[in-house]
Amino acid sequence: MVGALRDHGFGIGTGETVDAGHALEAVGFTDRELMREALAATLLHGERQRPVFDRVFDLYFPLAGGSDPAVLHGTAADLAALRDRLAAALAAGDGAALDGLAAEAVGGFGGFGSGPESDGWSSYQTLSRLRPETLLARVRAAERSEEPEFADRLLDDEIRRRIEAFRERVRTEARRRVAERQGRDRVARRAVAGTADGVDFLLAGREQLAELRRTVRPLARKLATRLAARRRRAARGEIDLRRTLRRSLSTGGVPVRPVLRRRRPGRPELVLLCDVSGSVAGFAQFTMLLVQALHDQFSRVRVFAFVNRVDEVTGLIARGAADPAGLGDRILAEAEVTGWHGQSDYGTALGEFADRYAEAVGPRTVLFVLGDGRTNRADPNLAALKRVADRARRVYWLNPEQPSLWGTGDSEAPAYAEVVDMRPCRNARQLGTLIGRLLPI
Repeated sequence: MVGALRDHGFGIGTGETVDAGHALEAVGFTDRELMREALAATLLHGERQRPVFDRVFDLYFPLAGGSDPAVLHGTAADLAALRDRLAAALAAGDGAALDGLAAEAVGGFGGFGSGPESDGWSSYQTLSRLRPETLLARVRAAERSEEPEFADRLLDDEIRRRIEAFRERVRTEARRRVAERQGRDRVARRAVAGTADGVDFLLAGREQLAELRRTVRPLARKLATRLAARRRRAARGEIDLRRTLRRSLSTGGVPVRPVLRRRRPGRPELVLLCDVSGSVAGFAQFTMLLVQALHDQFSRVRVFAFVNRVDEVTGLIARGAADPAGLGDRILAEAEVTGWHGQSDYGTALGEFADRYAEAVGPRTVLFVLGDGRTNRADPNLAALKRVADRARRVYWLNPEQPSLWGTGDSEAPAYAEVVDMRPCRNARQLGTLIGRLLPI
């Protein structure tokens, strides 16, 4: 189980694994929920990891097995009877009964395949046939009392929570059955959704992007601490070999007292040039917010956005910290990032940036370009990128696509990679690592 959690990015060390073993020794193996809490207390580092932990735990420590409470044959009569029993269990809030009903539902309505037994089980197929969300009115009628209107709303919220909890029971049961056939390790790696920071930017849904925005401040604090530590180590300067050898003559050639070069004071400047079109917009917005949260680490931070035109959005990013969810819409509405068409045009945008905003890039500037490099068959304008790169201290291009897709279709990523340093950056975990490693001190 620890190995599966590590595959999902959990930083679990050997000491924490030993602590988990001691915790299980203390609580025993008879109470499954007590085991769950003991392992969570010793292995997890934050509340955001809990949903993934619970799904993995259910695979490696499933409910007591055995045959299903009842065998269903997938008929309409079976479905109607199961919905009746489900409504009663939801009204009573009976967890044990809901566990049994989830097993019956998956066994009776979630199987697919052509063998004598099911070739697999699908929680989606089960839930689409059972439709537990349509039982709200029936459960509400069973629990209705003469209470004020606000109490009715609270009751509805509680019923919805119970229905969602049952849906999760169905998903857990389907994963358990698949794991029995395909192996727990494989299912834990492929069928359990990871934390939001491990989801590809190009595949992240609305809820995952919202979760990522909530991680901006904690991630920024971690990166700021890392940068400050690097800055403290670097403040001593590098060894001046020539002066050290000269001083060592007074000690018989032994460099007892190294001479260090003094670092020049002053923090570097940071510039972002971000493609905010289409599927890469979520990647760009998250990075903008992260860099804005780190602005105290640099002497100046400027942010530019483009689709097929370039405009500075530094002020919008600063105001966007209060409402990060609406940042993308504000950029598209208030900044001039599109011309007569809405498709991204890297060549035109790079040329405009090199002509209009050349003063933003200087010998102390580190420039990050964010985008997939897909030009919609337009001229990539490598000369403009080279002009900008020649002015900057460093240029890094962060590409949210996997390297195997670079150069396919209308991608000009390999051509751009010959001019600047291009790195794949597919999720927030990779982004945090790259930002912490590449940002200058």
